[in-house]
Amino acid sequence: QVQLVESGGGSVQAGGSLRLSCTASGYSKCMGWFRQAPGKEREGVAVIYTGDTGGDSTYYRDSVKGRFTISRDNAEHAVFLQMNSLKPEDTAMYYCVAGGTLGWANCRLSFVVDSLLDAWGQGTLVTVSS
Repeated sequence: QVQLVESGGGSVQAGGSLRLSCTASGYSKCMGWFRQAPGKEREGVAVIYTGDTGGDSTYYRDSVKGRFTISRDNAEHAVFLQMNSLKPEDTAMYYCVAGGTLGWANCRLSFVVDSLLDAWGQGTLVTVSS
């Protein structure tokens, strides 16, 4: 099981930007970000999957499409989340996740079946003020 360490959280005003980073102790084809706001259920934000040919596929929750971008550096075992046009409703603890043996279909399915994932980071807090 890989170990995940997040960084980059902080406080920002609405409309601002933050970039989250996550470094893993090993390689996982499926990596991504989840978040949990106070009093709410944990939800998938974005996942990225590197196929056998080396190309990346991405999947986002509707509410962040066009504002957030997930990317990865496989050489560094890192995944990033660029968050632009932040809104107060984006306030949450953000968790880096990994599913080392998942295929693309299950990587996407992890949005609703997060037990498919096998590694979670400790979280980094993002606070967006209005």
